[in-house]
Amino acid sequence: MTPTMKKSRQRHAAFTLLEIMLVVLIIGLLIGMGVQMMGGRIEEAKIVRARGDIEQLKTGLIMYSSTAGSYPTTDQGLKALLTKPEGVRNWRQQVESPSRLVDPWNKDYLYVFPGTRNPKSFDIFSTGPDMLPNTADDIGNWESPAT
Repeated sequence: MTPTMKKSRQRHAAFTLLEIMLVVLIIGLLIGMGVQMMGGRIEEAKIVRARGDIEQLKTGLIMYSSTAGSYPTTDQGLKALLTKPEGVRNWRQQVESPSRLVDPWNKDYLYVFPGTRNPKSFDIFSTGPDMLPNTADDIGNWESPAT
């Protein structure tokens, strides 16, 4: 093998390594762009989940009221759907686990009876992405469902 052939093979091998590094870089950039684009979708999915959870809790409260005779007090809260509050005679568990009372941002769903936004019934809401109550991004049972 002549010295010229050795140099030719070395250059070719180095070029292949450069190609591999370039492909890895491109894949990394594509993954980064995908994660960035999915960031908004993840937040959107959390909002949709919160709305669904609130609808389920709303149904549980209606069933609770039909069995117990009234809605739980604000002090009893949504935990009344999970464990029997004191003084309630006819009670049935409406929620199977404590995790159903927690929103997608790991905060408890809030409950007020009578509601401030629904004075004839109750308010159930999540503080939403900013995790602060009484702000524009709160998600509650006062919102009309999306069509």
